[in-house]
Amino acid sequence: MKKKLLYFCILSITGLVVAQERKLPIDTTVTTQHSVTVNGTSFSYTATTGTQPVWDKMGKPIAALHYTYYTRNNVKNREERPLLFSFNGGPGSGSVWMHLAYTGPRILKIDDEGYPVQPYGAKENPYSVLDVTDIVFINPANTGYSRTIPEMGEEVDRDMFFGINADVKYLAEWMNTFVTRNNRWRSPKYIIGESYGGTRVMGLSLALQNQQWMYLNGVIMVSPADYKVIRVGGPVSSALNLPYYTAAAWHHKALPTELQSKDLLEILSESEEYTINTLIPAIAKGGFISDSERNAVAKKMAFYSGLKEKDILDHNLDVPTAFFWKNLMKERGGYTVGRLDSRYRGIDKKLIGMRPDYNSEITSWLHSFTPAINYYLQEELKFKTDIKYNMFGPVRPWNNENDNTRDNLRQAMAQNPYLNVLVQSGYYDGATTYFNAKYTMWQVDPSGRMKDRFEFKGYRSGHMMYLRREDLQKANEDLRAFILRTMTKGESAKY
Repeated sequence: MKKKLLYFCILSITGLVVAQERKLPIDTTVTTQHSVTVNGTSFSYTATTGTQPVWDKMGKPIAALHYTYYTRNNVKNREERPLLFSFNGGPGSGSVWMHLAYTGPRILKIDDEGYPVQPYGAKENPYSVLDVTDIVFINPANTGYSRTIPEMGEEVDRDMFFGINADVKYLAEWMNTFVTRNNRWRSPKYIIGESYGGTRVMGLSLALQNQQWMYLNGVIMVSPADYKVIRVGGPVSSALNLPYYTAAAWHHKALPTELQSKDLLEILSESEEYTINTLIPAIAKGGFISDSERNAVAKKMAFYSGLKEKDILDHNLDVPTAFFWKNLMKERGGYTVGRLDSRYRGIDKKLIGMRPDYNSEITSWLHSFTPAINYYLQEELKFKTDIKYNMFGPVRPWNNENDNTRDNLRQAMAQNPYLNVLVQSGYYDGATTYFNAKYTMWQVDPSGRMKDRFEFKGYRSGHMMYLRREDLQKANEDLRAFILRTMTKGESAKY
């Protein structure tokens, strides 16, 4: 008995000695060497992954942001080589999505349409834009491995991080430090943001100029979320969904033969024109629209959406996206369709209802992305930590007040003749629809004097259009062309 007690005491003491506090280093890097073949050309590159602090006004670290920085090797003039800062959205999402599926040198193992396959892991990205630009993927506070730093057991002031304006402010400061540390002030600079990241990069475009004196060549918005429309509601917000309904219904062969027999882009132009010229004014009339006009609009909406005319009338022409996801396929196999990518199908407990039980696309994506990013960072990039990688981190509540990001982008463009904008969207995205993205692009500069500096590209997939291999190639080609076209190469910045 005494021997057993002694053995237990030794184990307990040993456990106390070897146990470590689970926390992330505030400022550290790990560097590895790799190679990739992009568009038939092989080259080597350096991957640097680590953490860089966010400081308060007194110079005290209040957060550690995890990032991964890729640089192509054997570049003669690094100052002429572009630098691309990449953000995802949420808010609260890590940078995993575009990092491991779109622009980076490695992508997760999925099939050609984006569905999970086993064994999980990563493979070479033959379309990465690393051939023309260095890339840094950034995880904002509490996403990925990034964390805020409590002081003496007290949580850091959340108002410094978790809101549109706070987010933009501290990230702009962090980017300044990164550019200085890595000697990239002379490089042409680009920022890309997906979903909420579109709001983020619109805000950053001006914050970088006016607070950090860092001027950009390009802003890229991937499936952008514009809260000036999405969260406001009303006739415009509601009507802008119709072209997306048309696209999703076409994909599932749920439209009348007259439309189903045409190409997607041909019928989308019809649906867009109807939305702008007829549907917005009709919904704006509310309860004072005539019965004849209401019935005519409902009939046409049913024609373009695959929904029942009665269901549209029962919603007073204002059909929620959740109802569409739940009911489009109700009598066509009984499936729901995905929110972020309506190519995906789901199975609910009951056929009847106003919204799906779950988002079929996000469960599929988490299925493949989560093991892949954990494997990749730990095993291939050698960043060892017990910290959990937050696919979606604790950032709520999020302060959406005083959102002037759309006008921030306009002002940044007006001040900087070099600055151009590329918008990329998937036609089957039901969360941040492609037509909403077009509308945002139209509204940034109401004067139209800078419209030749905007470019829109659409793809036959969803929110993360790059998960479909054909669109992975096309989207990277469009991004590559945009970067090469906007590098200016000695052209003066003037009107």
